[in-house]
Amino acid sequence: MDDVDAVQAQIARNMLDSGDWVIAQLDGVPYIEKSPVIYWLIAISYRVFGVHDWAARIPVAFAALLLVWVAYRYGRWAFEERAGYYAGMVLATCVGLFLFTRIQIPDVMLTLTVCLAFWTFQRATDPEEEGSRLWAAVLAASLGVGVMLKGLIALVIPGGGIFVYLVLTRQLFSREVWKRLHVVSGAAIFLVVAAPWHILATLRMPPYLDFTMHSAPGEYHGFFWFYFMNEHVLRFLNLRYPRDYNTVPRLAFWGLHLVWLFPWSVYFPAAARQNFKPSDRAGKTRLLALCWTLFLLVFFTFSTTQEYYSMPIYSALALLLGSAMARNDSWTLWGTRVLGVISAVCAVCVAILLYLVRGMAAPGDISHALEQHPEAYTLSMGHMGDLTLQSFAYLRLPLVLAGLAFLAGAVACWTVRGTRVYLAIALMMVLFIHASRAALVVFDPYLASRPLAEALVRAPKGQLIVNGPYYAFSSVLFYSGRKALLWNGRMDNLEYGSYAPGSAPVFIDDRQFQSLWNSGERHFVLSDGEHKSHLQQSMDSGRLFLVMESGSKTLYSNLPLSQ
Repeated sequence: MDDVDAVQAQIARNMLDSGDWVIAQLDGVPYIEKSPVIYWLIAISYRVFGVHDWAARIPVAFAALLLVWVAYRYGRWAFEERAGYYAGMVLATCVGLFLFTRIQIPDVMLTLTVCLAFWTFQRATDPEEEGSRLWAAVLAASLGVGVMLKGLIALVIPGGGIFVYLVLTRQLFSREVWKRLHVVSGAAIFLVVAAPWHILATLRMPPYLDFTMHSAPGEYHGFFWFYFMNEHVLRFLNLRYPRDYNTVPRLAFWGLHLVWLFPWSVYFPAAARQNFKPSDRAGKTRLLALCWTLFLLVFFTFSTTQEYYSMPIYSALALLLGSAMARNDSWTLWGTRVLGVISAVCAVCVAILLYLVRGMAAPGDISHALEQHPEAYTLSMGHMGDLTLQSFAYLRLPLVLAGLAFLAGAVACWTVRGTRVYLAIALMMVLFIHASRAALVVFDPYLASRPLAEALVRAPKGQLIVNGPYYAFSSVLFYSGRKALLWNGRMDNLEYGSYAPGSAPVFIDDRQFQSLWNSGERHFVLSDGEHKSHLQQSMDSGRLFLVMESGSKTLYSNLPLSQ
């Protein structure tokens, strides 16, 4: 559980402990920028299995499995059994789904609800399908759950994609289509699912309906303004405050799908040559998947973007790829050959890295060999820029596993015939994902702070202080079960909630910190490399007693541990 994941895990624990399942809280401060379903699911997992880091990951892992199954069923219904199988396999083994489900974000759950919404839309409007009312009800429920997971974007993506599809197929004003969608009963179902929490949260945190188009430090306008205006409207316009996020360049946002859908993205040319005419179920599905994909990409082209914002189109692309792979024609053969070359090049690159680091020592943990670039950490892949040549000396075993995976994949792409090569490619990715997981274990001291939490638990009792924002050490607070004072930490996701009536007074400035540190009572302070110099400048070194250092982060006490 790294210091990003632990925030979500701790919010769920706070819900379970406090009994307040309406307003999420972090360190006693309202945390109202996100929808609550992921916290509810983690809290339920805690109730069943106990409060553990692995229990916090169960909802995301289960959602990923369910997404793969829905994609398989969707593909089987739209095309054939084999196409559905390949669609599920693409999702299960692509790079993007692995990378963005190791982080505790609800986007894989959103992807599931979006995929289900498009599938049920098709089934509800298909004249050959019976039970249109049932499929329309599932569509409405999936939209409601999506909004409860990720906000209004869960409504915008399916709504926009379906709108474009209906325009292109000249069905936008079709009375039969709207009749089969059962709009009135569907709207009622959607409101039953999505409205209660939004109403309760608005009532709990007045003022009720503030539409101010201005976001600035120190301002407080209640839940409704922050959640709807600041988090949706102003964020889309890149006017949100606090601006604790970054944006991926537009060209990269589009082009990185070659990476996120790797290795299956080599079959995009084959997918593009398929029939997209809505003359049969398969053609309609391909056209809908295309509308679904292009609408999301164009929508975020005019907004702020993170790498994982496009995850809801993974299932659409998987359907197109699975359909193409099932045909197994000359275009998929060329894709396999290209993948063989790419895999061979990757294997050679890994071999070169292993050769270059063959004599390098790897003392301590990997943080000693990294270069920090904190300005990039607001992107989910920001830490990739910290890698140096020396850091690969700490990653020898993961490199060996990745090299073997690429070598085996290259051989398979050039020797295995027919559709069996897809299974070989999937096995290559299974080994590569295991290599990536082994690398993440090596990175754990740098990304997480569990050793510091364990040292804090063993130390005498005392007040904990975090030097900087909560996010920097959230795993310490999760694993130790402590609360903390935040020294100059009124920023990022806790800043707005800190101005809410009843928010815990956990923020302290330099003067208050020095007063506490010199009070004679035991205090601990956590500091990372970015804030360490400020700590040392603020305090006489004779009052700083090192408790533990891990991953370039330190835990100090103002009194000797023996005292």
